[in-house]
Amino acid sequence: MIRLKYALFACLAACTLQAAAQNFPAKPVHIVISFTPGSSTDIVGRIVIQKLAETWSQPVIPENKAGAGGSIGSAVVAKAAPDGYTLLINSNAHSVNPAIYAKLPYDTLKDFTEIAPLAIQPNVFVVPTDAPYKSLADFVSAAKAKPGALNIGHAGIGSGTHLTTEKFIAAANIKVAEVPFKGTPEVIAAMFSGDVQAYWAPISAAMALIKGGKLRPLAVSTAKRSAQLPDVPTPAEAGAKGAESPLWFGLWGPGGMDAQLVNKINADVRKALADPAVKERLVQTGNDTMDMSPRDFAKLVRSEMDEYARVLKAAGVKPQ
Repeated sequence: MIRLKYALFACLAACTLQAAAQNFPAKPVHIVISFTPGSSTDIVGRIVIQKLAETWSQPVIPENKAGAGGSIGSAVVAKAAPDGYTLLINSNAHSVNPAIYAKLPYDTLKDFTEIAPLAIQPNVFVVPTDAPYKSLADFVSAAKAKPGALNIGHAGIGSGTHLTTEKFIAAANIKVAEVPFKGTPEVIAAMFSGDVQAYWAPISAAMALIKGGKLRPLAVSTAKRSAQLPDVPTPAEAGAKGAESPLWFGLWGPGGMDAQLVNKINADVRKALADPAVKERLVQTGNDTMDMSPRDFAKLVRSEMDEYARVLKAAGVKPQ
């Protein structure tokens, strides 16, 4: 009898969780975006969020909480209830931060649930169009001629643009001053004011300025050329082999989310990414959509954590 009661209780609990997952969401969903408005994370995130709101017939509310390489926004989600109504959109900064910060306000592996990757794109090394650098080799030569005289901006310690900057510095064997900002819009403004000379900008955030003739692209951070910038060389082609470092984005929830709910959200996200209109908007901003199960996404996050730790250690970057 006791065993029967336990079995009935377990069945009831499982049925309740299944019903909750199937009916999700029954109220507005808040999604924290870990970087500033106008950043690549924000651009990709809002494209996906708009489609999810249509799919779910519920408001999906984006909330930008930037700073500390995305860890401020991540900390908010880490403390939320694991019911799916508070989620996180972050870049691969999520995997970088454990190698950057000695004391994060959360445990990257235990306090989050990997749900789905969203998109992947190259960073593009840009300078203002009135800058004297016509190629990546020109910039490297200038940096070697005056070590430490040139400034490269990035979107905060631990951001994907920071990692690309570190890989580029190591690959090109140059000394420059790194200037961290809260996000991409701030770095680009600093380039136009002359405070920094270059930036490995996310292509989604830089494309309009490149097409508008305000920024000059010198290289992309991927092993293959971008379809959006077919005339722009890869790091290896430009003489900085080893600086390859794509930028990717994903969706996380708080740790401890029910597996059925995670699978439901994952399926909805993958359906949104497969929508032709969504795919086209992402392609126009230099992105390729990603398609993974929660389990495969979790493997990606962990493998990237190991890779970033190795790269940053080799670059002499110590956790702060």
